[in-house]
Amino acid sequence: MFSKVNVDIVKYRKIWFGISLLITIPGVLGIIACMSKYHAPLKPGIDFTGGSILQYQFDKPTSLESVHKVLEDCGFHGSQVQQATISGQEAVVMRTKSIDTEAQKAALDKKLTEELGTFKAISVDKVTATIGPELLSNGLIALLVTFGGMVAYISYRFKFDYAACAIAALAHDIMVLVGIFALLGYFVGTEVDSLFISAVLTVIGFSVHDTIVVFDRIRENAKYVGNKVIDPVSKVEYKRTFGDIANDSVNQTLARSIYTSLTVIITLLALYLLGGVTTKDFVLAMLIGIISGTYSSIFNASCLLVWWRAQKSTSKPRPA
Repeated sequence: MFSKVNVDIVKYRKIWFGISLLITIPGVLGIIACMSKYHAPLKPGIDFTGGSILQYQFDKPTSLESVHKVLEDCGFHGSQVQQATISGQEAVVMRTKSIDTEAQKAALDKKLTEELGTFKAISVDKVTATIGPELLSNGLIALLVTFGGMVAYISYRFKFDYAACAIAALAHDIMVLVGIFALLGYFVGTEVDSLFISAVLTVIGFSVHDTIVVFDRIRENAKYVGNKVIDPVSKVEYKRTFGDIANDSVNQTLARSIYTSLTVIITLLALYLLGGVTTKDFVLAMLIGIISGTYSSIFNASCLLVWWRAQKSTSKPRPA
């Protein structure tokens, strides 16, 4: 009926909650530090602050990494470099912080010519930060709608306490991701852009999916709560509690959760180590989110549900 329990996860839930706090608290401090330094919870990138877009066609083939290095040497940290096809020819598109003077552009062009050879400037445009407020407001609305929809759906398919615990685990994953990037922004200068928003939304979907798999198994096995079984060690008969059922359910889905996450993590590691510089921060955000989501679905969501049920049972009035 039940698979052999390998890890007593529910018993040590205080340890798992403590680990989550140890990971989350530095991130919260990083967010507070970024608020005082950048007036934002994360260091904003070009999508939020505005900047310049340069489209250049080089006479000889050049790598995006070499272009990015030249931009870094000229003081344009956090720039984005992409390959594009314009009028049937290969071009390099550079998104940098705002180039305000001709002297700055002349110095950059000189350095590019010295390092990478001659080029033809297709266009040089200056963009404003109008996308920032719109993206922020739309993102917050989308997040609230998503959370509301998740609570409604999980409450309908399961129960409200399942939904509340799933959202709590999801909030943990977002806080871990945002907190780590806040620390990276404060100490290393890592900026966030629209790709980071995409990573957060992807992490939300993955985290909830993984948690629902565990919760579905708990719901299937919940009918065995109260069944009498004999402890294989002490040979003492006892009734199975909801904590016992949740622990068995987590262990039954443990291998599946780890294998699925490892497949994604290996792919993301390959992209992070072998991919281009322009996608490193996006892949890093995905890596952090997937690892945190796997941890929370196994160690936080189910343990939080057991704690919730225990609090409800102790708060019930005793019969007179």
